[in-house]
Amino acid sequence: MLDFSQPGLAVFDMDSTLITIECIDEIAALVGRKAEVAAITEAAMRGELDFAASLRERVAVLADLEESQFNQLFDPIPLTQGARELCQWLQQQNWRILIASGGFTWFAERLQDHLSVDAICANELEWRQGRLTGRVREPIVDAQRKAEALVDYAAKWQIPLTNTLAVGDGANDRLMLEAAACGVAFCAKSSLKAAADIIVDEADLAILIEVLQTGTAAHGKN
Repeated sequence: MLDFSQPGLAVFDMDSTLITIECIDEIAALVGRKAEVAAITEAAMRGELDFAASLRERVAVLADLEESQFNQLFDPIPLTQGARELCQWLQQQNWRILIASGGFTWFAERLQDHLSVDAICANELEWRQGRLTGRVREPIVDAQRKAEALVDYAAKWQIPLTNTLAVGDGANDRLMLEAAACGVAFCAKSSLKAAADIIVDEADLAILIEVLQTGTAAHGKN
C-alpha cells in the first residue's frame, strides 16, 4: 500500500489521461487528416502497432503546420475532470508529479506550468522557421522510456519505488504501470487493465483521491 505520510512519485500519461484529447489526432484535424491519423493512434493504443514507427508515420503528415496553429488546441487547456484536484491533493501530501507522455513537449510544457508539475518526459517535434518538418527528434519516448522515466526520477528524488504511482490509459503505459508500486488504468484499453492494480472507468480523476486514501481497488494484482 502506498504511504502518503512519506514523499512519493506520481507519474501520469498526458493524452486521454490528464487531458481529454489525443493531441496528435487534433493536430491532424488541422490538415484534414484526423480520421486517418486517429485510426493509427487507436491501433497503437491497443498495442497492435509498434509505437515508435506509428508515431513517425503520424508526425510525417503534419509537415508544414505552423506553431501558431497549435494554440487553438490548448486554449483553454482541455483538462480531464478531476485532474487539477488530484494533482493538488498529491502535492499536499508532498508527492512529486511527473508527466511521461508519448505525446509532445509543446503540450506537456504548457500542462506542466498549468498544474505545477515537477517534470516532463515527452517527444520533441522538429521545427524549422516556425513550421513542423514532419519529423520527431530521437530518442522516441515509447513504453520502455516511460517506465525508465519513472525509475530514473524516483532515484533522482530519492523516492523508493515502493511509493510510486502510475496512471495511464493505453498499451503504451503498461510497462510504466508495471514499474510502479501501484498502477492505475484510467478509462483504459482492455490491454492495460490486465496490468493495473486499480481500474477507474469513470472519466473523473478525482475519484482516485478516495480510492488511494482508503486503499480500495476495483481490480488488483496484489
